[in-house]
Amino acid sequence: MLERFKPKPEDSERVTVESLHEVVCAIFEKMGVSRTDSEEAANVLTMTDLRGVETHGVSNMLRAYVDQYTSGQVNPNPNWVIERETPGTAVINADRGLGIILGRRAMDIAIEKAKTVGVGIVTMNNGGHLGAVGHFSMHAAKNDMVGMCATAAGTGVLPTFASEPRFGTNPISMAAPGKNEAPMLFDAATSQIAGNKFSLAKRVGSDLLPGWIADKEGTPILEETPVPEDGWYGSLLPVGGTRENGSHKGYGFMLMVEVLGAFLSGSVPGMFDTERFESGYKHYFAAYNIAAFTDVDQFKEKMDRMLKMLRETKPAAGHDRVLYPGLAESEDEEDRRANGVPLHKEVMEWFDNMTGELGVPALEVL
Repeated sequence: MLERFKPKPEDSERVTVESLHEVVCAIFEKMGVSRTDSEEAANVLTMTDLRGVETHGVSNMLRAYVDQYTSGQVNPNPNWVIERETPGTAVINADRGLGIILGRRAMDIAIEKAKTVGVGIVTMNNGGHLGAVGHFSMHAAKNDMVGMCATAAGTGVLPTFASEPRFGTNPISMAAPGKNEAPMLFDAATSQIAGNKFSLAKRVGSDLLPGWIADKEGTPILEETPVPEDGWYGSLLPVGGTRENGSHKGYGFMLMVEVLGAFLSGSVPGMFDTERFESGYKHYFAAYNIAAFTDVDQFKEKMDRMLKMLRETKPAAGHDRVLYPGLAESEDEEDRRANGVPLHKEVMEWFDNMTGELGVPALEVL
């Protein structure tokens, strides 16, 4: 994640991984979620923070999920069902269940199908927020698969040349295992930045960079600008920012996610139901069984060779090293498991208020 979004050490405290997991699990249980599902939710959010993806960890999403459970937007005990199925595919109706809880189950179905027919693809409609989509791609990679995951929802992003929003941030991810190198994990919104980075920018006092958002007429703002007081939703630009810098490519990726997530799940894009968002979030999970295509050990050895070559590439002037997708997150996880997870003081205040209100244990500060 860009350094501009990370909390400064003087503005944050580190908490133990075990404490964070325990408190998050307890908060979900207070929302009426079963112990098993609460554990799953805590696993996802804790891992997301361990890997340095604060946009989709406890800092932003836990409070959002509490609000959604409290308002009835998501179902704490969904009766999710498989609506349609073939040997290699399945479509799940999530019954408004939270995606971070149901996502691994969907990917597990895709993995089992891939073991049988080589590739497994599962789509999900009528769901809740999925969190960091890379988490589920990584789950497939840990099972000797190439994993893909994407999610389509909402209408806060402008198509190229548009002044009206038509897409969500529509993130897409892919993960592939190596043998000794940290796995490759690409996980990115198809908009210029993830929507939650706006709240991070406000929290740490950072401006938005040129080409991230547009003005009310749809014209890209090409200088640094504060986070708009009335919020960002509806002004975010596709990857590329301007047509000259390739925003049509981000626009195209957003359309791809709508086709894979919304239409292949039998649902509709968010742009069809902007007033009440009745169709919920739509998700796409895919697992490619490496053994069905090539020798697994050879695949991993080649991955290691490529990733090592990228990591050892001579950096450009002014830069310390070359990274590959997933390397920095793996390093963050190693550091945070040993030294605790940093949380901004505003997040700590929210936790203090919430744990006191719900009567659950407080976070353990290092």
